[in-house]
Amino acid sequence: MAKTPKAILLGFSLLAASAAASAADEKPIVLKEGPGKDAVMNNCASCHSLDYIEMNSPFLNGEGWEKEVHKMIEAYHAPIDENDAKAIVEYLGKTYGP
Repeated sequence: MAKTPKAILLGFSLLAASAAASAADEKPIVLKEGPGKDAVMNNCASCHSLDYIEMNSPFLNGEGWEKEVHKMIEAYHAPIDENDAKAIVEYLGKTYGP
């Protein structure tokens, strides 16, 4: 049985409503306090959600965070200056390392 355009539209509408409802329940990510937190907020949060930090924290040590930050700069052209990059790496390594 072929779906009518109305049925397809209804399906998309329900899907969108479901996604909106689940997004409304999301809590904002609050980073731990520490030197370099502002550099993370000012640089990392401008491109992606900060939940990536919490998701990756069990796997990345200081060296891993350094590679991630440099990947963002080199591969994704994140406009992070050298001083901020150092502050971000130190903050993530000390605050969100295993």
